[in-house]
Amino acid sequence: MYRVNGRVSIVPGDVMERLGALSVPVIGDAMGRYGCMNYQIKPLSDAFKVAGPALTVQTYRADNLMIHAALEMAHEGDILVVDACGFCDTGLWGSLMTRMAIARKLGGIVLDGAARDKLEVIELGFPVFCRGVSPMGGFKDSPGSVNVPVSCGGVPVSPGDVIVGDADGVVVVPSGRALEIAESARRTSDKEISFQKGIAEGKSLFDLLNLGESLEKLGIKKL
Repeated sequence: MYRVNGRVSIVPGDVMERLGALSVPVIGDAMGRYGCMNYQIKPLSDAFKVAGPALTVQTYRADNLMIHAALEMAHEGDILVVDACGFCDTGLWGSLMTRMAIARKLGGIVLDGAARDKLEVIELGFPVFCRGVSPMGGFKDSPGSVNVPVSCGGVPVSPGDVIVGDADGVVVVPSGRALEIAESARRTSDKEISFQKGIAEGKSLFDLLNLGESLEKLGIKKL
């Protein structure tokens, strides 16, 4: 059944900011290597970065009617997360929609499908993350849903989950665990900084990571 649901509770802004200040790989590591979308979903420009609540969209491939519906009801800072079945023959997002999203002060879009008007979108500076680029425009005839659980880039996304994206890709932080993961990711980041300092002091990364113990558990002798 198709549904268009209203806004859900949003993770507090300070927690969102803490997650947004961290890199996607660090957050993914803190989540046990879980939550990172498929590597093919990348920003149109490496300069793009997003952090905000997910406004989810489920649409038939080759049709962007429900993306327009979501764009109409979106709030400032929302990240559109679109399940378009990974279909990349049709560009479901382009320059006009980008201008509308900017007017509504959205935070960005993550599209498991294709976008178009790449150079213009990059020039406009609106963060678009997608699986591919195609010049063919989308139809506007098919039903779908807004603010329902979806799958994007192989990761489940619920309305209100925190979406963080950078040059490496996109990670999904479940809203109910946002504070816990923000704290864990900060500890992971601090640990990486300590490793950087150790390397600068001439220490071995192998030793800093205690990888000798891992070899011993596998019965492998270090030469």
